[in-house]
Amino acid sequence: MRRNNTKRICVILAHPYERSLNAAIANVAVEKLQNSGYEVKFHDLYKEKFNPILSGAELVSDESDDELLKAHQKDIANAHGIVIVHPNWWGEPPAILKGWIDRVLRQRVAYDFAPGDNGGGLPIGLLKAKAAVVFNTSNTPEARENKIFGDPLEKIWKSCIFDFCGVKTFERLMFRVVADSDEAERKVWLEQVVQTLDRYFPKQINLL
Repeated sequence: MRRNNTKRICVILAHPYERSLNAAIANVAVEKLQNSGYEVKFHDLYKEKFNPILSGAELVSDESDDELLKAHQKDIANAHGIVIVHPNWWGEPPAILKGWIDRVLRQRVAYDFAPGDNGGGLPIGLLKAKAAVVFNTSNTPEARENKIFGDPLEKIWKSCIFDFCGVKTFERLMFRVVADSDEAERKVWLEQVVQTLDRYFPKQINLL
C-alpha cells in the first residue's frame, strides 16, 4: 500500500503587477517546490482579490462567511512550510498582505494563549510549519536600509509574526536594487531563490 507522505507548502504572493520580479520569484518557487515533490498551495492575493479588511464583527467573534478567508486559514494551518513573496513598501508589506496577516493569522489558527490568559501572556504558536522563507524586493541600497531604517521587515516577519506563531526556522532574502537591475542580475536572483528553497525544503522521497 502506498502511503501519502507528501508535504504541503503554502506560497503567498503580494504584488499587483503580473510581470513583476515578485511574480517571477513566486512562479519559480512554485515550480521548484512542485518538482521537489511538495503539494503547493499558491495564493496570489491580488488575483484572488483577497479582502484585507478586518471588520469589527470579525474581530470580536473570529467568525466569517468569507470562503476565501477560510481556505487561506486552512492552508496556512496545514502547511509544513511557508513562502512569502512581496516588495518592501515603506518598510512594510503591501496593504493587502498586512490585511492577510490580520485576518488569516488569527488566534486559534496561528497562535493561542494558555487557559485563563486573556492575551497578556506569552503566546503559544500553533502553526505546524517547520520553516518559513520570505523573499523581498527593494529599491533601497542595503547600507541605507540598515543605517537609516533599521530593516524593519526582518523584525516584522522573524519576531513579530513567525516566532510568535511557533515557526522558529526562518530566512529572509532581499533582492536589490531592482530599479537598476538587468536581466542577468535577475537571473542570478532567481537562482538564489531555488538554492534557498532547496536548503529548507529538499526533494521529497515517496515511500512505498
